[in-house]
Amino acid sequence: MDRGVLCQAMALLLVVCSLGPTSLAEAVYCDLQPVDSEVTYVTSQVSEGCVAQIPDATLEVHVLFLTFLGDVSRLELTLQTSKQGGIRPREVLLILSVNKSIFLKLQAPGIPLQLAYDSKLVFHEALDANITQLPSFTTKDQLLNWANTQGSIASVAELSNPQSIFLRLDQASSSPFSCNLEPQKDMGHTLGWTPKAWGCRLEGVAGHKEAHILRILPGPEASPRTVTVKLELSCAWRDTDAAVLILQGPPYVSWLIEANHNMQIWTTGEYSLKIFPDRINPGFQLPNTTQGLLGEARRLNASVVASFVELPVANDVSLRTHSCGSGLQPSPTPVEITTPNKGCNQELLLTLIQPKCSSDGMTLVLKKDLISTLLCTIKSLTFGDSSCQAKETEDEFVLSSGYSSCGMEVMENVVSNEVVIRLLSSSSPQRKKVQCINTDSLSLQLGLYLSPHFLQASDTIELGQQGFVQVSVSPSIPELMIQLESCQLNLGPDMEIVELIQGQEAKSSCVSLLSPSPSGDIRFSFLLRGYMVPMPTTGILSCSVTMHPRIRSLEVHKTVSTRLNIISTSLHDKGLVLPAVLGITFGAFLIGALLTAALWYIYSHTRHPGKREPVVAVAAPASSESSSTNHSIGSTQSTPCSTSSMA
Repeated sequence: MDRGVLCQAMALLLVVCSLGPTSLAEAVYCDLQPVDSEVTYVTSQVSEGCVAQIPDATLEVHVLFLTFLGDVSRLELTLQTSKQGGIRPREVLLILSVNKSIFLKLQAPGIPLQLAYDSKLVFHEALDANITQLPSFTTKDQLLNWANTQGSIASVAELSNPQSIFLRLDQASSSPFSCNLEPQKDMGHTLGWTPKAWGCRLEGVAGHKEAHILRILPGPEASPRTVTVKLELSCAWRDTDAAVLILQGPPYVSWLIEANHNMQIWTTGEYSLKIFPDRINPGFQLPNTTQGLLGEARRLNASVVASFVELPVANDVSLRTHSCGSGLQPSPTPVEITTPNKGCNQELLLTLIQPKCSSDGMTLVLKKDLISTLLCTIKSLTFGDSSCQAKETEDEFVLSSGYSSCGMEVMENVVSNEVVIRLLSSSSPQRKKVQCINTDSLSLQLGLYLSPHFLQASDTIELGQQGFVQVSVSPSIPELMIQLESCQLNLGPDMEIVELIQGQEAKSSCVSLLSPSPSGDIRFSFLLRGYMVPMPTTGILSCSVTMHPRIRSLEVHKTVSTRLNIISTSLHDKGLVLPAVLGITFGAFLIGALLTAALWYIYSHTRHPGKREPVVAVAAPASSESSSTNHSIGSTQSTPCSTSSMA
């Protein structure tokens, strides 16, 4: 152990003495790119952010400022909210501000979502959300001012190189009622995120020595703390000089290191090894910038930065690498004109294959600037029939065909084909199966039923009655998936629209999603209010559905509606509605009670105080009054039950 520390000190001394003013200012060319390293760490701390309560808002706004190192990154974003008595969550506007191109994988089950972003930078597969083009802003304040005009801001967060983000929409009761940005903000339970590990090959350094760099950013409180770092390498070599671990952080951070390989260790602040926790080793002065740390790795003769991770203040960080830097290709020098050898990102390229479908054909458009960003060079783009080539323009490839040519397979209104991409960097073509829905011969039906057996459709419903709704597509196609997005009942211009389903969720406790029919038809029920002012006589029930093949390469949105007659609940065909029945019942009860009180008052004040009258003479009127009273109360009590049963 002493020899290793002595060697490290001597190596550092030699390196520092050999540096001249020119080399200190020289920028290190190292093109950071995502690497196959697992960072086991989730934090709620962001470089700047805020959280607010907005209890009375109908639309809540969340803003994410995201900065990425690579030209193209992949981001997993999950939104979650708790269920509250079957009531759907309120609408959410999520604003994404990014500096580089990203491929977004978004999950927001049951949340009515709107997205705002720059469509030139954010790409994704089909999403169940309304998309808005984000206006061009030059400052963060301009974007936040615009966000305030859209709705109440619930949270803002600024993140660097996130790999995944988890955003909870449930508001903490301890949050303030306005969102004021704070540096180094702990977002609490509202947001958690995991950073992305990056790597590169250092230019002009031979050998196989690799560097692992972990940078801990300053926190809001400068209190002493120890960060435990666990590094697991799956490499065959065992020599000490094959790897170096560089840990940089604020001066109040010390390190406890656990590693499964021998390696050089350079840290700011003191450090100890987990196998010898009581032996404290002094740290060194290290740069506090990305370029400076990359330069430090190069001065230590590392040819590869196998992992580079920046984190907020943490307690435990685990880093596991699989490739030992072997997956990184040499980066080009800045003066080279040739295409970089990092290779085409074929996985992300395939996510761009999303054809648009019309009534008579399928069309695929690929933008050349995005293909270039992925470092891909396309030699040819065809359908399954190689004779159907894409047309190339100055800025895009366009591949299109009707449903009767180019190898299209038509089966029960679902049209299938495959897109074949031949790349300059690969000898084997890339293939992706695509599908379209031929909607010309599809019929969408919406039916109202008055019983859960769904036997006889009806166009009439009474106030206070439960209705059962079925949405079906004919002909029935097993390969076609149907989702109910929203339903509403429009009762006329003088009435508010009754929202039944929104965002695939029941909006109120009066609406229930039912199990689908044996053939897959969508079903739900709703209870129509028993009393409304003014009294509606007709209504329009309309539902919006999304149809897509099981291979979810596209979506088709359709709306279907039906006209309903609405009648008032009657009593013995007298035209008495429920409020009238209740009014008559209450009036009868009140009259009976007053009559009983009056008779008792007369009886008690007209009887002679000293004369005892015969029992029969007194009992008969009392019995008659009691009988009359009991009959009146009995009638009054039974009226609401019969009214309820009739309703």
